[in-house]
Amino acid sequence: MKITSIDLIAIESILGESFCPVFTRIHTDEGTSGIGEAGMAILNGSKAVFGMLKDYAPLLIGKNPLDHSVIWENLFRDTFWAMSNGPVVMSSISALDTALWDIKAKALGVPLYQALGGKYRDKIHAYASQLHFNWGGQDFDRIGSLDAYRESALRAKEQGYDAVKVNFLAMDEQGRTNPNASLKNTLSPQMLRTAEERIRVVREVMGPDALIVAENNGNTDVTTAIQFAQMAEPYGILYLEEPCMPLSAANYQKIANSTTIPIAAGERIFTRWGFRPFLEQGAISVAQPDIGNCGGVTEFMRIAAMCQVYDVSVQSHACNSPISVAVALHLEAAVPNFIIHEHHITNTFDKIRKMGIYDYQPVNSYIDVPNLPGIGQDLSDFAMSHATVYTIS
Repeated sequence: MKITSIDLIAIESILGESFCPVFTRIHTDEGTSGIGEAGMAILNGSKAVFGMLKDYAPLLIGKNPLDHSVIWENLFRDTFWAMSNGPVVMSSISALDTALWDIKAKALGVPLYQALGGKYRDKIHAYASQLHFNWGGQDFDRIGSLDAYRESALRAKEQGYDAVKVNFLAMDEQGRTNPNASLKNTLSPQMLRTAEERIRVVREVMGPDALIVAENNGNTDVTTAIQFAQMAEPYGILYLEEPCMPLSAANYQKIANSTTIPIAAGERIFTRWGFRPFLEQGAISVAQPDIGNCGGVTEFMRIAAMCQVYDVSVQSHACNSPISVAVALHLEAAVPNFIIHEHHITNTFDKIRKMGIYDYQPVNSYIDVPNLPGIGQDLSDFAMSHATVYTIS
């Protein structure tokens, strides 16, 4: 089997300018093709990935797609800049690698999880992610009032979720984004009080047994993250995600040592080398590699195995398209140290759900693992009608 051509696919205008997912579809001489997604769909950077893929994709032409590990090593070692571990480079490698695994599983006639060694679970426990964007809506509607947080949590609960994720510091009481500077150095008493009131309301709505993840998006620093964590401890937070910028394991270690809440990070940490200091220093309890930028399926499995040595749980960061959702479900089924799946609000929007030919949604907080050959997902005609395609052969 040989790779004959690769389509680079960018999809714009489905959810505005801030959402532009990029995919690779690899074709072979035996008629089997595979798809993978680059993990930089949101905000800025996706156009850079599209450009990088124009450089990287030709390196695969003529190769055997089943040699995914060798190809990964060649892309990482022989392209010079990949070893810098940057998001654009690693997102490009990730998209290509995932497409190769889709081909491998299809060639074997099995779901991806089977090609990875089997599944530990048939259903994947999921949380409703990003309640501060008004869960149940069709856009990123920022909310600020306690009533709005209560209603957002209530809609998630009514849909059967027993777990949620919220950024309690993202917006002020009027729903305006808090300036980044206000989340550094020290949190004002009012900001802490507002955050605590929101946590209390979400806990009251969801009940004492529900799981609540707190998300800081790396916008707090060490001092303010510790302030927030110590305030939130009585509310039984499952873990605190990205409490500060993810470039210093030592800073994460300081936060971890100052709170009983487990610390999570990973959506902006790439490859085993990126995760290594966080594991060695005991800085995180939950690793969240994004399959679309950590190095793809190949590297996700390596990261998960390394995390198991340190008793660190794993989930995939997943906030892109239905392609990423499907891949995440397979990988989270195939690793023993999985904790919980992120069902991002993006993947509840009708326009995004229509991008896939299958719609994997939780029922009572659980999603069935896909059982079709490969990743069990592809782009729909609706998605392709919004696509720009560049073919390399």
